Amino acid sequence: MGENILKLKAMKAAFPATIPVMLGYLFMGIAFGILMDAKGFSPWWSLLMAATVYCGSMQFVAIGLLCGPFDPVSAVVMTLLVNARHIFYGLSTIELFRRMPKQRPYLIFSQTDETFSLHCAARVPAGVDEGWYHFFLGVLDHCYWITGCTAGALAGMLLKFNTTGIEFVMTALFVVIFVDQWQAASQHVSALTGLGATLLCLVLFGKSNFLIPAMLLILGVLTVLRPRLEGGAAQ
Repeated sequence: MGENILKLKAMKAAFPATIPVMLGYLFMGIAFGILMDAKGFSPWWSLLMAATVYCGSMQFVAIGLLCGPFDPVSAVVMTLLVNARHIFYGLSTIELFRRMPKQRPYLIFSQTDETFSLHCAARVPAGVDEGWYHFFLGVLDHCYWITGCTAGALAGMLLKFNTTGIEFVMTALFVVIFVDQWQAASQHVSALTGLGATLLCLVLFGKSNFLIPAMLLILGVLTVLRPRLEGGAAQ
């Protein structure tokens, strides 16, 4: 009984932090479900992919892979390229997840762009278990995505409408999360590093190839600055 109360308390504490993600995931999930229906897939496929694949942008890419010729090599390469950024998410959360052995397997599985941002910006309230707090950040976001994808697939069977521009909701979501982290942080070296490295790589490599070089550059710079950043945070 005590463990259940602990989990419920953590879920209640985590829910407000996930509201911005909920809004983005519901809209993007609906868009995904509608696209799946337009390609002839039943709602069960949308539900299954949302529950097991759960990697946002790659799910949209997977629609084309499912509808195209069977080419497992291309599918593997495409998946690695699209999801390469998760390598850096994993490296950044090693120490955090190491403190949560019970929740670690699901925390690793449920790591998305938005959930990663919530993990990094998390301020666990006093009296709330840290492990279950982070666990429910992942669970709630995952539930939002499943709900959106399934609702979109069902809506696609009944309604036909123009969804042009709906994908911008994710850009808006990232802006909201960035502003929230900027306001909460005492120093902005990490945020400015991310912006500077991304803009530089965008100019050098173009919009189709900048992501992985930008991630590598950000990782390198923050690794060099890590002692200074940790020292400043400790003061």
